[in-house]
Amino acid sequence: MLSLASIAPMLGMIVKMEELLPTMATTVIFVAIGLVVFAIAFAIVVLVAPFSVKKEIEEDQNTALAIIIGALIIGIAIIIASAING
Repeated sequence: MLSLASIAPMLGMIVKMEELLPTMATTVIFVAIGLVVFAIAFAIVVLVAPFSVKKEIEEDQNTALAIIIGALIIGIAIIIASAING
């Protein structure tokens, strides 16, 4: 049976302890930027739609609209990930 102590040397550290704080700060900044972009994109969808998005998804169970909004979220996530990776 493998224990954590025997696996730890094989895994190694992904980020060195000296670089941990700057890496975490960068991660928090990118998360904040991503959330702002998601909020703006969703606000645009809500403003452009000629109907209540909340009512359509929650009350009317509009699966097509939910799929479109899900695709929008995935698409923006891919764009943000590409921008972060360069």
